Amino acid sequence: MLVSRCENVEGKAVTDPEAKEVTIRVLMGDNVGAPNFAMRHFSLAPGGSTPYHTHPWEHEVFVLSGNGKVLQKGGAMAVAAGSFVYVPPDEEHSFVNAGDSPFAFLCVIPAAKFCLR
Repeated sequence: MLVSRCENVEGKAVTDPEAKEVTIRVLMGDNVGAPNFAMRHFSLAPGGSTPYHTHPWEHEVFVLSGNGKVLQKGGAMAVAAGSFVYVPPDEEHSFVNAGDSPFAFLCVIPAAKFCLR
């Protein structure tokens, strides 16, 4: 068993050229020997966004703080602390900070699909 805190995990800038002001912390995955899932903490600074992209695996997202938008092919949906989002496989999506404070969320994906960009 492992018990820790988010701030004990080093944050790294997402290096995808389409990402803007995004920091990722891998809370659980290979770093703790988790065989099935990876849990990541994302923080988007004001004006920040993740790339608009798709992939063949799902996301489960829980918004911790701030105000954001989830972009999809049909438009955008507002999210805030306490919101949760299911992104199905192969659905185009992006997360955008829609406020003037950090927008933070947890994102869980299958461990075998995890990669840092």
